[in-house]
Parts: sequence; structure tokens; C-alpha cells
Amino acid sequence: MAAVESAMIPLGTIAPPFRLFEPLTGQWRSLDELRSRTATVIVFMCNHCPYVQHILPALLSVAREYIQKGISFVGINPNDPVAYPEDSPDAMAQLARELNFPFPYLFDETQDVARAYSATCTPDLFVFDGEHRLVYRGQFDSSRPSNQIPPTGADLRAALDALISREPIPALQRPSIGCSIKWRQ
Repeated sequence: MAAVESAMIPLGTIAPPFRLFEPLTGQWRSLDELRSRTATVIVFMCNHCPYVQHILPALLSVAREYIQKGISFVGINPNDPVAYPEDSPDAMAQLARELNFPFPYLFDETQDVARAYSATCTPDLFVFDGEHRLVYRGQFDSSRPSNQIPPTGADLRAALDALISREPIPALQRPSIGCSIKWRQ
């Protein structure tokens, strides 16, 4: 599998607004509605990517832990479901139901939101502070499907812990690595 790195857009970038469909609930959800006053984690993800599948149980665990600390999480699937039916809205709803996602899993049908965030791969993680400023972008942790490192979310946890304690966010931020977003032709 050919890996792609995240674009590592500039820190301080303001979170682009969005309004996307949530297949599980059949509702439209917006960033303004979902964001937290402390921090908001936005994860571009999908169902079929082995990199996402590798971290997903740990990501859900980290989300459950930090949601209780006032951090909001949002999953966004930007992939083309025609070329990748396993990333269809129905499949998204099924996965979110089966794994009891603690956060909304939204469908970026036009792929405009992924473009606005300069998302390039799945998973691609972005952390915005209470003022919508980007404070972390990069990997969940150093685990990969091909190495023997178990996923823990160490890099994301370090950023979130720093935000919660009002400490500086770690300066060393490594790009996320994953499958390329499946853009429509």
C-alpha cells in the first residue's frame, strides 16, 4: 500500500466552517454546533483504509476519554463512495453503529471540506483550540499497520494534554501517514 503524508498546513490556520450529513442519524451537522470551547479534533478518515483500521480502536478509546475532558471529536469521510463502496454513507452508519462511535462521523460528499482543510490522507488529524486556531496537525502516534508498535494516540494525547493544562503544544509535530483521499474523477 502506498502511503501519503499529511500536508502539515500552518499552525494558527482558522478552522474552515462546514455543514455535513451524518449518515448514522440522518442529520446535518455543522462545525459551530460540534466544536468545543476547549478544543476540537477533526479526523479525516474512512472505513476501508488499513491505516484507519489500524488506529480506530485506539482512536475511539482516546475520543471517549477526552470527550469527558471537554474536547470534541468529529470524523469526516471525504472518499468517493462510487469508487470505494465500503466508504458509502450506509457503510459509514453501519461502522459507527457497530463500534459505538462516541463522535459524529460525517460524509463530505462534495469533498469541499477536505479541500478546505488541505486534507490529503486518511487518517489526517487536526486539533483546533477554543478560538478555532490550528494548534496540532499530524499523526495519531508512531504506530503503522506494518510496524509492531501498538496504537496509543501518544502524539494526539500530548497535544490535548497540553491544551487542557494550558501548556505549550509540543513543537515537534510529525505528519500523519495513510491512504490518499480517494478524489472523484
